[in-house]
Amino acid sequence: MSEIIDTTNLGEKIVKVLKTIFDPEIPVDIYELGLIYDVLVNEDSEVKILMTLTTPNCPVAESLPMEVEEKVKSLDEVKSAEVEITFDPPWTQDLMSEEAKLELGML
Repeated sequence: MSEIIDTTNLGEKIVKVLKTIFDPEIPVDIYELGLIYDVLVNEDSEVKILMTLTTPNCPVAESLPMEVEEKVKSLDEVKSAEVEITFDPPWTQDLMSEEAKLELGML
C-alpha cells in the first residue's frame, strides 16, 4: 500500500517557502504581493505553480520563476516542480494582501 501524501500539509510548506522569495524592487515576498495565483499538488508530490510578475518586462522575469522552482524543489517531499508564468489576469495592486499593503504604506 502506497503512502498517502498529505497534499494540504505540503501545500502549506510550499507557501512558507514562497514567503521567503522577495521581489527585488518591492520589500514584500511574492506570496503577499499576490504574484502566486495557484499552487497545485498531486498525490505524486508533483507541484505546479501558476504565478505572474508585476510587469511582463520585470527585471527578474527570467530569474524569479527559476528561483521559485528551485526553492520548491528543495523540499524533501516534492518530487518535481514546474512554474508557469501567466499574465491573465494581469497583476494589479488589488492582488496584494493587507499585510503587503500595510508594509508598503498603502493603507
